[in-house]
Amino acid sequence: MAATGSSDGEAGTQWAAALAGVTAALAMFGAAQGLSSPLFTLLMQKQGMSPALIGLSAAMMPLGLILSASFVPAAVRLVGARNLAVGCSLIGALCFLGIGYLQDWVGWLVIRFIIGIVINPLYILGEVWALSLAPPSRRGRVMGAFNTVLGAGYAAGPLVLTAVGISGWVPFLVGMAGFILCAAILRAVSSSLAGFEDDGQLPGGFFGFARLAPALLFAVLVSAAVQQGTYALMPVFGAAYGLPERTLAALVMALSLGNIFLQICVVVTVLGCALLPLLIETPLIWPCVFIWGAVSYGIYTMSIIELGERFTGSALVAGNAAFSLMWGIGGIVVPPLAGGVMDVIGASGLPITLGAICLALAVATVLRRRMV
Repeated sequence: MAATGSSDGEAGTQWAAALAGVTAALAMFGAAQGLSSPLFTLLMQKQGMSPALIGLSAAMMPLGLILSASFVPAAVRLVGARNLAVGCSLIGALCFLGIGYLQDWVGWLVIRFIIGIVINPLYILGEVWALSLAPPSRRGRVMGAFNTVLGAGYAAGPLVLTAVGISGWVPFLVGMAGFILCAAILRAVSSSLAGFEDDGQLPGGFFGFARLAPALLFAVLVSAAVQQGTYALMPVFGAAYGLPERTLAALVMALSLGNIFLQICVVVTVLGCALLPLLIETPLIWPCVFIWGAVSYGIYTMSIIELGERFTGSALVAGNAAFSLMWGIGGIVVPPLAGGVMDVIGASGLPITLGAICLALAVATVLRRRMV
């Protein structure tokens, strides 16, 4: 009995250490990503680029996500999940190096597309590892903690940007460091991470999975639309009201901090869209974007928890790849769309576009419940 208890304790310590490692690695990666979006937006805005062009640049990373999502399960089988994640982290660091050297928005389009391709396995495998490592009875709390730390990483990126500014090599070196630390941590805990060999559970690609869980995929799309649309265009929206660069970066940070502390409510997300133009020039904008960030990203958190409850093994990898595809679609469509609307009707185009998308999810949720 004592030996069994010792063995259980060692197993518990092992999965907890592996989970902590995966979470820390994704937090480092999240910090790099959290820094990149406002950094590129502010740099392009400084170069006189239009909101639509800034939105197009922001859409290149989600385009990479979309085009690579269906290949991730095959890549896992080909080189192994652990090697794939470490390799992609190092390529991400090299991409930041290239962006810093080029300092040209046309070149950034290509490299941000490549970043979208290489970060996709990190998103997918990080969440799948967290879901697989978590005991079923603790999955909700584990994923809540996982997304809390990941959200803290995203918030740290804009926070660093408010301290170092957008000039020189420092912000790009910070992004490189985030990816390199992610690779190092994943390598250190790799022996405790599953390889996800093919177990015959794959549901037939994206469309096969979409037939199994269409509501989950739509929820992911809406969450991606709100998060990536606001990350990419909040600085443009605030600049229309004369806010300084550091305040714009801090607003993105407040949006990220909201991901950490609160939970899902689609109605509140719609309300946040309506209040944004009314509060942007008042101190109330800070709690507004904080709560808005919380409830909008909570949609994704609840979706990923339900995914882990319904699927396992390679089906879980395929499902998360489908989530990544929908996240990419939301990110590639909405920033250019919202930026174009802002070009036509002004800054209010951002909350109007995002509010309409969130309202569609609210209506779909009500209709689905009535049909069940």
